[in-house]
Amino acid sequence: MQKCFLLALSTGLLLANNAFANTDKIAATQMPDAQLPTFKADTSSILQRTHMAPTKLPNGQFYVPATLSTIRWGFLPNRESKAILTVPNKSVITFDTLSSEGMVEDQGRDPVKFFGKFGVPKNEVLNDAIEICASNLEHNLKTDGPHVIIGPIAIDGAEPGDVLKVDVIALTPRVPYGIIGNRHGKGALPGEYPANSGPEPGANKDHPELYGNVFTFVRVEDINGKLYGIIKDKNGKEVHFPINPFMGIMGAAADTTGRLSSIPPSNYGGNMDLKDLTVGSSLYLPVQVPKGMFFLGDCHFAQGDGEVALTALEASLRSTLKLTVLKAGDPAIPGKGEFTQPFAETEEYWIPIGLDADLNEAMKKCVRAAMKFLTEEMGMDHASALAYMSAATDYEVTQVVDEIKGVHAHIRKKDFQNIKAEK
Repeated sequence: MQKCFLLALSTGLLLANNAFANTDKIAATQMPDAQLPTFKADTSSILQRTHMAPTKLPNGQFYVPATLSTIRWGFLPNRESKAILTVPNKSVITFDTLSSEGMVEDQGRDPVKFFGKFGVPKNEVLNDAIEICASNLEHNLKTDGPHVIIGPIAIDGAEPGDVLKVDVIALTPRVPYGIIGNRHGKGALPGEYPANSGPEPGANKDHPELYGNVFTFVRVEDINGKLYGIIKDKNGKEVHFPINPFMGIMGAAADTTGRLSSIPPSNYGGNMDLKDLTVGSSLYLPVQVPKGMFFLGDCHFAQGDGEVALTALEASLRSTLKLTVLKAGDPAIPGKGEFTQPFAETEEYWIPIGLDADLNEAMKKCVRAAMKFLTEEMGMDHASALAYMSAATDYEVTQVVDEIKGVHAHIRKKDFQNIKAEK
């Protein structure tokens, strides 16, 4: 897998410096040239939006910012949603995705003030976060998810029954800091942490301190050419851990008219929080509605499996993806039967996914998905597949904090070199 997201965006995307287009929610606009900046862990590398509208580039690629016209806050697209952009099959798109940390009500809905408490000056706070919070865009933390969702993106030729392949090309931090959150009644230990008495009367965006939630500020530093998150405890001791960015939410719109919270994942993808979806990985999603209607959000700098506090290291990313429509029967689709559940892939692993409100059922669904893949794609009999999985496949808890829990499997590709050679 590729690891060097510190380098220039590998797609060579070009954007304009100063020419803004009028927002056209269906067709992107042609823009002049200028190279995307890259990230370094210093204050000169804050990656603000380069344009205020979805933008078609001279080389045929696209750029999409987070604006009031391109985002929805806390809920997902459905079959009635209108596209913010329509792209051809196999398009490469760069999104300036936005973390909601510092934006939501229990943080004051004021990112400048929130991050200022941790020593971050206003010029290092992203303008898109400031704009959204200063607007009259409705958001209710009690009923809506916290996530800022960009989309949907319509893909020409995508139809129900197809599979949308999402290739992760580049993930570049937009800021050198992030937040890990622990909220009352949530996380792996609700009622135990945060270790205080919980929300007090009058808790609202004007008095966010009364919620009693705990937010850990994490600065990011370049240490010997690699980025690390740094947590400093109350005694001044520092813990350093490597940054490994990924998008927590990627999905294709569900075939429903209902309002879908951005919190629970489902068969359309969504908030799966699968940390394997880093640069060089691919996610396969079943297409449920015409044009596919892709969406994304919930950007992370790093996460441990389980995500036990409630959030991982949440922070904004410049995310470059390739969207490819695969028709039924395409050999690139994992497995040969009907494709109905998300499936991931890295250079090293095939990754079946199981989702359920019950962690035990999520585990069973993941094992069944792995069995389906090994029997359909690799031609194994069921007994041999189960024996192989028991001996050689790790099943890991993706997350336990998003209402619907996740389990994912790591099936090593190199174990099947002989089978692949026979085909």
